[in-house]
Amino acid sequence: MRNYLLPALLAVTIPVCAQHQESDSLALRQLATEVLTHSKAYSNLRDLTQQVGGRLAGSPQMVKAEKWGEKVLKEAGADTVYMQACQVPHWVRGAKEEVRIISRRRDFIPPLNVLALGNSVGSGPAGITAPVLEVSSFDDLEAKKDQVKGKIVFYNYAFKPEFIRTFESYGDAVRYRGQGASRAAKYGALAVVVRSMTHGANNLPHTGAMHYNDSFPKIPAVAIGLEDAELLSNRLKGESDMKLYLKTNCKMLPDTTGHNVIGEIRGSEFPDQIITVGGHLDSWDVNQGAHDDGTGCVQSVELLRAFKALGIKPKRTIRIVLFANEENGTRGGQKYAAEAKAKGEHHIFALESDAGGFTPRGFSFTMPAEKQAKIISWAPLFRPYDVYDFTSAGGGVDVGELYEALGTPMGELMPDSQRYFDLHHAANDTFEAVNKRELELGAFSMAGLIYLIDKYGL
Repeated sequence: MRNYLLPALLAVTIPVCAQHQESDSLALRQLATEVLTHSKAYSNLRDLTQQVGGRLAGSPQMVKAEKWGEKVLKEAGADTVYMQACQVPHWVRGAKEEVRIISRRRDFIPPLNVLALGNSVGSGPAGITAPVLEVSSFDDLEAKKDQVKGKIVFYNYAFKPEFIRTFESYGDAVRYRGQGASRAAKYGALAVVVRSMTHGANNLPHTGAMHYNDSFPKIPAVAIGLEDAELLSNRLKGESDMKLYLKTNCKMLPDTTGHNVIGEIRGSEFPDQIITVGGHLDSWDVNQGAHDDGTGCVQSVELLRAFKALGIKPKRTIRIVLFANEENGTRGGQKYAAEAKAKGEHHIFALESDAGGFTPRGFSFTMPAEKQAKIISWAPLFRPYDVYDFTSAGGGVDVGELYEALGTPMGELMPDSQRYFDLHHAANDTFEAVNKRELELGAFSMAGLIYLIDKYGL
């Protein structure tokens, strides 16, 4: 969620007492030393990724991950740890997908490297054999709509390389993953193949959630690796009658029960004022879910551990939430926000880490200008740690539910984004892809921001 904020924000300043700046600088230095010296984030991430692994909503690994979350929050020293139940979707990938080129040429082509998109229906046991129609965009699909019926539509829409912040490339391209199947089914397509949401220099396909429009037939959808996307496109240029054989084995089972795993430090002065910090515990099934979003979970837990280790007694209640089912339903974030609203809770801020465990650059925010101006006044305290951007607009998906329900000011840790979409939703999102130092700097940055918000309010 990356939206609004006023350009005039940069002109707004709030003076900060020099004495306060000095004491706060010392407090942040203590937090940094504690995290960079004694952090448990990296070892916790190792346990989550290698003992639990991929933890798709509804899977047995989801249950193991929830037990892991309960354990690490207790070990970090949370005053209270509890589970918040919610119904989550139960999508199953099934046996490995198969997509093959059927050609009049006699050259051998290995099966294409694909992954079914999350929530997709399967092809049926016989698979689908059909001609292929390549389209470059939804506009191109509309222009070719009379050619779609009975074909497999291939969306070959590339990440735009000119965007420096790669989340902009993702935001531009992800509509083809999310909407592509239904928009092609409207004109009679039998299945879709979608160019993966990445600019990675490899052939790994990237899965991710797609959504059906119930007005049209539900057809299978797969993502294809970039090298094979280029191969398919090039073959189509010289062989217009080429076909694909596509077989997927996924299915959607009835909803099951998952949990947000929650740990709290009770506020010493204003316990009814709540600051939420979290990441999502679920991941896709094809990887270890390290950067997405194991790093966000362990950074959030590390914040709590560091506060406890330093004897910091926050004024307000700090609530660590390991959200359920962000990837293919956002049911955990919805449940958390709905219950907060039903209970009339007072949430003053919500922070999420769900953009990878890379070097932190700053935070994005969605909140009134005067509140963000207060945060910007603290920016000099973070510059010694090379954390400098406090002006970008945005906030995480799960805390976005709290923003929508209660208007809670929200933010998201903003790491360097250049490598994130090399591995987002792909098989290479593993523990080995995470740098310990970068992970810990992100955890400290979150802890420092929450320390200041708790101390001064918003």
